[in-house]
Amino acid sequence: MPASNAPSLVHVPLLGALDDSNQTAESIKGCGADVAGDTGSGHAMAMSRIREHGSNRRQLFMGMSTINLSAATVAAIFSLAIATTGCGGAAPAPPATQAAATPVEPAAPKIPAVGLYVTNESSGELTIIDAASLAPVGTIKLGKRPRGIAASPDGSRLYVALSGSPNAGPGVDEKTLPPPDRSADGIGVVDLKQGKLLKVLPSGTDPEQLAVSHDGTKVFIANEDAGKASVVDVATGEIVETFKIGDEPEGVSVEPSGNRVWVTSEEDGAVFVLDLVAHRVAKAIKVGPRPRSVAFLPDGSRAYVPSENGATLTLIDVKGLRPLKTIALAAGMRPMGTRMSADGKRLYVTTGRSKMVLILDTATNKVIGSIEAGPRPWGITLSPDEKTIYTANGPSNDVSVIDIETRAVTKKIPVGRGPWGVVVVKQP
Repeated sequence: MPASNAPSLVHVPLLGALDDSNQTAESIKGCGADVAGDTGSGHAMAMSRIREHGSNRRQLFMGMSTINLSAATVAAIFSLAIATTGCGGAAPAPPATQAAATPVEPAAPKIPAVGLYVTNESSGELTIIDAASLAPVGTIKLGKRPRGIAASPDGSRLYVALSGSPNAGPGVDEKTLPPPDRSADGIGVVDLKQGKLLKVLPSGTDPEQLAVSHDGTKVFIANEDAGKASVVDVATGEIVETFKIGDEPEGVSVEPSGNRVWVTSEEDGAVFVLDLVAHRVAKAIKVGPRPRSVAFLPDGSRAYVPSENGATLTLIDVKGLRPLKTIALAAGMRPMGTRMSADGKRLYVTTGRSKMVLILDTATNKVIGSIEAGPRPWGITLSPDEKTIYTANGPSNDVSVIDIETRAVTKKIPVGRGPWGVVVVKQP
């Protein structure tokens, strides 16, 4: 009988062989050429399973405890099943190392038509709140301990005091604190058109509060640790003048005339008046203990300076640079931040650990209202229509929204950790 060209068939327990191997069915699939010449039904079934199940070798031949394959197919598949290397005997190439992904800069937050900007001292960023929806719409990373904040006259930029001095709150032993990081001191410049921190200007050591000149060309800074006030030229980014004043300077305000800057000294219990024309300290005016800020009447005739540890406001004659009256507040009040209404009829005062916002009638110099804002309100500002007060409440990590007419808190907006300063800017 003539010899047949049909391949001889072998009965193979294939699943067990593949299970004992470290080789995946994907390797068998990749070496399909080795068995391509087999036309047996077992070969067709095996290759069909390879295409269907890919690299899952146990599922590959599940339910096929035995199949009929030609001797050539058996040899090829067994060599793949038993071998631990890839086709051709060479070890499989290791997977290519994936290149490290380039960090993606977060998209700039959308700047609202009227924005509320809050510095968060502990978390080191600026929270942006849409004044229309009263919802946070973004944050901008600033640096260490952002506190005082002021806007440029045209509303295009914000200036923020950044400090590398460790936070020494009430009751903290300063000897236990780490050394200051002077490289972190500076004035952060936030571009509101781009929605990002543009640069950091020099500031002198430990800037706490600041004010911007009426023409936007200078920034005036209280350097708390140094007992000085610095003047920075915005265009050149240089400190162009420094004044030696009392210890722990804090509040900074520019007179309506623009010719003088007032800086409070907490330790000296005084406010220092800097004459920008004569380039000297014009006078140090004694006020109550621990003065924290200064607010002027719009016509520049009077100034109010709160005394946190004295529970008073000192009324000062601006032209004569002399105290006119000490306004006593309720027992236990700790006045700190101040904000004058545009018409000069009302002065709004935060009281820190006393939790209240006080409303002072400047015609009578009497308190005509009070609202409990939250735990330790410090920074304070008004909405453009002056119907709403906003306060930054450090311990509760939120901003209070206060309706002036009803004298009630209508909402508290969560922000970052340790909110400190707050300002409202209406886009041009």
